[in-house]
Amino acid sequence: MTRIIVDTGPLVAYFNRRDRWHRWVAAQMAALNPPLVTCEPVLTEACFLIQKTGGKPADLIRKIAQGSLVIGIDLEEEAASIEALMQRYADTPMSLAGACLVRLCERIPDCLLFTLDSDFAHYRRNGRQVIPLLSPPNRSPGA
Repeated sequence: MTRIIVDTGPLVAYFNRRDRWHRWVAAQMAALNPPLVTCEPVLTEACFLIQKTGGKPADLIRKIAQGSLVIGIDLEEEAASIEALMQRYADTPMSLAGACLVRLCERIPDCLLFTLDSDFAHYRRNGRQVIPLLSPPNRSPGA
């Protein structure tokens, strides 16, 4: 079964009806089988952005309590691998959340990364493997 790893953008868009990707993200979420996998840095970013747009970050955290969203990585255990990814992509630059997501994609070979971030089209897992993405069609560069 393909696991879905979720980035910040879809989580923020899901909880913000005014977001330009809200409808597309909501349709994708309705079709996906939970639990979705993420990491704590993504949750931190998403909670901040949800709050900033007038939403309720607790609604996102409720998804963890309900089991529809799970933390799939232990930063302490994966610190060396995450540091190596951040060094490799220092020119992009790669955020902590981005590095954790790439590392999750390395650890879960049968996955799709649900993202609105075009940087993931450039990142590679395990050195040279393209990361399979679930992202909107006709996304503008840098989105």
